[in-house]
Formats: sequence, C-alpha cells, structure tokens
Amino acid sequence: MTTHSRMRPAGGIVILDFGSQTTQLIARRIREQEVFSLILPCSTPIEQIRELDPAGLILSGGPSSVYDPGAPVCDPDVLSLGLPVLGICYGLQWISHTLGGEVRPAQSREFGPAEIDITAGSSALFTGLPPRQKIWMSHGDQVLRLPDGFRATGQTPTSLAAIEDPARRIFAVQFHPEVRHTEYGRDILHRFVFGICGARPNWTRAGLVAETVAAIDKQVGGEMAICALSGGVDSAVAATLVHRAIGDRLTNVFVDTGLLRKDEFEETMDLLGKRMGLSVVGVRAADRFLGRLAGISDPEEKRRRIGNEFISVFADHARELERSSGRPIRFLVQGTLYPDVIESVSVRGPSAVIKTHHNVGGLPSVMPFELVEPLRDLFKDEVREVGRELGLPEEMLTKHPFPGPGLAVRVLGEVTEEKLQAVRQADAVVIDEIRRAGVYEKLWQAFAVLLPVRSVGVMGDTRSYGLTIAVRAVTSEDAMTADWARLSPEILERISARIVNETNGVSRVVYDVSSKPPATIEWE
Repeated sequence: MTTHSRMRPAGGIVILDFGSQTTQLIARRIREQEVFSLILPCSTPIEQIRELDPAGLILSGGPSSVYDPGAPVCDPDVLSLGLPVLGICYGLQWISHTLGGEVRPAQSREFGPAEIDITAGSSALFTGLPPRQKIWMSHGDQVLRLPDGFRATGQTPTSLAAIEDPARRIFAVQFHPEVRHTEYGRDILHRFVFGICGARPNWTRAGLVAETVAAIDKQVGGEMAICALSGGVDSAVAATLVHRAIGDRLTNVFVDTGLLRKDEFEETMDLLGKRMGLSVVGVRAADRFLGRLAGISDPEEKRRRIGNEFISVFADHARELERSSGRPIRFLVQGTLYPDVIESVSVRGPSAVIKTHHNVGGLPSVMPFELVEPLRDLFKDEVREVGRELGLPEEMLTKHPFPGPGLAVRVLGEVTEEKLQAVRQADAVVIDEIRRAGVYEKLWQAFAVLLPVRSVGVMGDTRSYGLTIAVRAVTSEDAMTADWARLSPEILERISARIVNETNGVSRVVYDVSSKPPATIEWE
C-alpha cells in the first residue's frame, strides 16, 4: 500500500518523538508561525533527516527515563549534524545523558505549574523575555551534572530547568513550551525557530495549495482516480485539491453506509454536486455495512470491518467505471488527517496507539488501490484554511467532524437498525438545538451517543425501562485535546426534553463532562 508523497518543504523543523502525548502540540506551535514542522520517530535514520534539509531539530518529551533499559534513543549523530537542536523535557535529559552528563531520579518531582528564573547573562532562547516566568513541568528525573561545554540558563526552586551549549547551538529546557500553560512558550519557540535556526515562513495557505496540487499531479500522472467522499470537510477539501490536479479523471463516490446522520445522504449529495460543482456518484450500500456489523460489539472490530467494506465498495464501483471508460483506476483519494495517523498507528516513535481510524489502521493489508492522501500531514484547522483558499462554502467548512465509521461508534455495543434510528433522531435534536442557540460554530463537535444501558423511568404514569442517550459537546482547536462545552442549563433542558419526547424508547438523557485526555471525544 503506497500513499501520496507528501509536501515537505525544505527549511522546516523536524521533531523527533520520544513518545510524549504533547509532541503534536510542538508541531502545531511551529506551524502557527507559518513554518513547516514534521514529527518523525526518534529512531529515524540520520540520512532520512538529512534528506529533509531542515533548519533545525526538536527532541520531544517522553514517558521514559534515559537510564532505563530499553529507553528510546536517537542516533547520537543528530547532535553533530551542524543543525540547531532544542531538547524538551526527556529531550533535555537524553542530550545530557548522551553527551556525558548525569541524570537521576529527582528528589522533588515537578508536575504542573512552576516558575523559572532565567540565569543572568545572554541566552538566545530567552532574549528579551522576563527573568521570571510561569512554566509547565512534567518530569520525575533531573540533570545532576551537565555535559562538557554546557551551562545552566534557567532554574526552578528544585531543579535545573534550561541549559545550552551555544558553540554547538544545542539548547534544552526541562519544561514544556508547547503547552498553553507555559507563559512565554510561544515566544521561546519563536526565538528558536527564527532567531537560532534562521527559518523562513514556508507554510502558507496559497503555497500549500500550489505545492499539494503539484505533488498530486506528479503522483497520479495521467491515471484515473476515485475519491471516497464522507460528506465532511476533510474529504471535500481532498477531492477539490485532486480535482484541481487531474480534472475529470477523478470520480467522487459518496456511500450511504446506513450509518449516516438524519437526511445526510440527500443533503450532502446536493451540497457536493450542485453547490460545490464536484462530480459525485451516490452508492446505496446500507445492507452491506449492517450485514458486516451484525453481532459485532468490539469497537476496533467495527472499525476494521467498516474500513474493509469501504474498500470493497469502492473496488466494486471502480470496476464498473473501468468497464464503462475502458481505463484502469489505480488511485483512491482519502481525507486522512494528521491526528488520524497519530492516534491510529504508532509511527511516531514509542507513542501509544489510541484507537484505529477506519481509513488508517482499519484498512486491509492488501489494497487494490494506491492511496492519495493530500491532507495526511495537516491538522483540522489547517484543512479548513486550505478549504477557504480553495473557495469552498462556509457551510461545508464549519461542519462538525463526523467519524468515518459513522453512527456505528455512537451506538455502543452491537449495531442494529432500531438502535441507529434512536441515536440518529437524538443526534438531529442535539444539532438542531445548538444551531437555534447560536453556538454550533463555537463548538468543535456535538452529538448523541446511545449507551448500552437501560434505566427505570416513569412515562404516562406507568413504569418504563428505557434507553439512555449521552449528549457530548466539546471545544477544541485540533481534536488532539478537548474540553467539555459549558452549555447553558436552558439548552440542555431543551435537548433533554426533545430527545425523550421525539426518540422512541428513550427515557433518560445524560451530559458528558469529560475532557480529552483522559477521555477521547468519541466514546468508541
């Protein structure tokens, strides 16, 4: 299975991942400054790093201790490439340990807010910043002895917090500048990227569109392609980019899996075809998907079966197109995003797999197509900005994300038509009420989940034993972290009353007040 050769401009920042769950935030903070950043496993061969021709390297945090057997390591030669290096948390400890310093368990571990005092004297990393700053710590080890050539540039009351070897342009901090809780974190990263690395802006909307279209044209050449449209912004932007590159050699397919939201198939066909001018073929395949899900309760198995069935449906339709056109279809376009990849497959060093996305880890091992994934290196908000550059309607760009497996992962447990009807109606109520309240575009996502729980109730003066719906609404920037939305009691009251009155069999509605982490946005 081959994927699209992604746009990776030279002169960006390469982030080597030691397994931190905030590594993706480093990439985001760099990209917010219009500089390309790319996360690679810490084990990436040195030649692959050289080929990317980066302006600098960042070594991420991680959950391990550098002195543990099997602790993740880089090739030590990354410190001899002549590139500026910034180590963060574990990155600082690995640099110190590798170059001959001493790292041991801290007598006073630091987790959460702290204050750093910047050492008097010049440090390019802290130039112009206050001598005392609020930072965010998350470590249980500390550096007891610095390697030769290094000096301390910052200290908390209990530990060394910043070090540097200016001659070799190696800098490191024990805290996390990528998180919002670090007061001047964005400024510190800005000083590293521009002041120390000398990077230049190379990650703008217009440039991204032009580079992506050129990369797609190069990959696909004169061949035919088929695009898996989901009805959401990701696949719509992917389809538009590929259409710009290869024109009418692209056929878009929108599949009614039976797992869509209320009226979504008809409304999406109209939006994609009439409003956006894409050539779209609608395929009704609900029976196929529901048949594959019969008796299946495990969420990962649901994703695998849905992913496999999607490919089967597209392969069948591709054969029909090949017969009618007389030309083979080699390529399948998908709207895979960076968070999909990060959460689905442990390809970024030792970071944990969170869940399989049907269009990443849920794909079959043998594929009848070569994948074109023009958004694979982008976060959701970046995709929306690309969509605006392409002129897509705001109605499409502001649509809430919808999981690829659809309502199958919002029906906890086995999926049946009866359960789908219940969650579909409840979900329609949620969306309608937050639109009426004027908060739809302020939320990242809002939806209903059918729980595998029945509870006793009273309806019409008689005992009921009804279904339970959980309502979920979150705010987020990129879906990697999220907070539960503080919807007003009035909105929640209207949602609850309407769900009970309009959804057969439901007698109880609950509101999910979990953040991500520790929860994920979806329940499965």
